[in-house]
Amino acid sequence: QVQLVESGGGLVQAAGSLRLSCAASGRTFSSYAMGWFRQAPGKEREFVASINGSGGSRAYAGSVKGRFTISRDNAKNTVSLQMNSLKPEDTAVYYCAAVARFWWASRPDYWGHGTQVTVSS
Repeated sequence: QVQLVESGGGLVQAAGSLRLSCAASGRTFSSYAMGWFRQAPGKEREFVASINGSGGSRAYAGSVKGRFTISRDNAKNTVSLQMNSLKPEDTAVYYCAAVARFWWASRPDYWGHGTQVTVSS
């Protein structure tokens, strides 16, 4: 069982930056692929970014590529999402997710409770 707790959300102006963090419980963090999803009001939850267990492989949604960076620190059991050049359409609840395998899979096994990101124009 893995528990995920997100932090770092908030209100930011367009073109600004935010860094989200996700702390994971458990002793085998490096065996889990990690990812971020988001859900805007009235929309379905969508994939944002993922990273494999070692941090050597990353993937991004087209809408955030070049602006967001996912990273992980296996010594601290954390995964982060650095978000730059934020746009109002990035406003959403952001969720941390974990896959119980080294490589990312499209259906996470664990979810955090989410953190709100609001980008004002």
